[in-house]
Amino acid sequence: MDDLLTRELMRADDRVAEGPVTPNQNLSGFRSELADFDFREPRPLDELLSWTIDQMEHGLVHVTHPRYFGLFNPAPTFAAQCADRIAGAFNPQLATSTTSPVAVEIEAHVIRAIARRTGFPPDAAGHFTSGGSEANYTALLCALTRATPDFAMRGARAFEGPPVIYVSRESHLAWIKIAHQSGIGRTAVRLVATDGFGRMDQNALKDAIVGDRRGGFVPVMIAATAGTTNAGMIDPLWACAELARSNNLWYHVDAAWGGAVIASDRLRPVLNGIERADSVTIDAHKWFATTMGCGMFITRHPHLLSRTFQVATSFMPSNHAGIDPYVNSVQWSRRFLGLRMFLSLAAAGWAGYGEHVERSVALAGLLKDELSTRGWETVNSSPLAVLCIKPPPGFGDVRSIVARVLASGRAWIAVASFEGSDVIRACVTHGETTPADVLELVHTLNPADETETSSRRA
Repeated sequence: MDDLLTRELMRADDRVAEGPVTPNQNLSGFRSELADFDFREPRPLDELLSWTIDQMEHGLVHVTHPRYFGLFNPAPTFAAQCADRIAGAFNPQLATSTTSPVAVEIEAHVIRAIARRTGFPPDAAGHFTSGGSEANYTALLCALTRATPDFAMRGARAFEGPPVIYVSRESHLAWIKIAHQSGIGRTAVRLVATDGFGRMDQNALKDAIVGDRRGGFVPVMIAATAGTTNAGMIDPLWACAELARSNNLWYHVDAAWGGAVIASDRLRPVLNGIERADSVTIDAHKWFATTMGCGMFITRHPHLLSRTFQVATSFMPSNHAGIDPYVNSVQWSRRFLGLRMFLSLAAAGWAGYGEHVERSVALAGLLKDELSTRGWETVNSSPLAVLCIKPPPGFGDVRSIVARVLASGRAWIAVASFEGSDVIRACVTHGETTPADVLELVHTLNPADETETSSRRA
């Protein structure tokens, strides 16, 4: 069965690369088939495997397709896929180092390596998370605990006034849900204006902090973004660090996507200032290309993790502050996530990942140049591999253009908003995307290219 699954997955992967990026599943027919699974009688596993792979092949937007120019989830490395199978076979429980000492040590080793590359001190620590939202949630809990130690017992009531945090209006709005989860409420999130170029405006941030203090609120944290979702913009990391220090606030950098730039010696300067953060979020399942559900939280204050998440119970075999994940993170029972990043990084090395990141940026540059010669405008100026583009006059609105591209199945792009205006968003993260794939997107976006190509064929 294992050999069958391997062969079928390889064949499906080949077919996906040659087929449409968008789903072509008849959902009505699928729901009818799904309804037949009443689970009263067992079915042969080989048939179930083939059926499932067929449904996935035709019923998904294929992020593993080289012409998926969408969000930040590229095709995962083969090493990460191997890690999933190994973790699934051994099925370790990563709550404690007593039950899974090797797995816990591997994860801690990878976190230290990422922390060093980020510019954090040798004693920095952290852990793997389900994704960027959990990592950012961890940052907020640490910030609240540092601001008022009584928060651990009394929650938001421990503060003299309502606690507030500051993020750019272009940030990932998971922060709204995170504030809700933490108990400080959604209105605690201050969406700071941008500077007209998609980056947090420092004057607006400064004014917001001063105004909140005068109004009886308690500023707790500044969270800068290193690679906004819509446009790949990087907030002024150094200036945010200065403001956080002068106001005694926790400084967090959400580098869920852009954090992978630490792998490139040439591009690393675009993240200058990240090393001054109290904590950082980086998603391994984004530009580092592991399988989904693999985030990382890193902090220069490891003692705060223990203070924030410490709990004692008789049924756990150990309670080691700074070691056991269940007393240093939000989760309790947890899958062996870090093996994905360990095998991927060990197989490629920093140089391999650096090349991967630089190649993505170069392909985004090719897309920009090709579209520019055809009259398209790039409205963002990100140093990362994402473009926000607008068509030439007469091409129609961006939503109809995106709908036409998606209907063709030849590529996947998205509508986004940048500085209050609708744009077409195209991002390059797939390790096997080629210049030919980029040109295919260019031709699909430009009907004149299609007409010219058809004429030459005729």
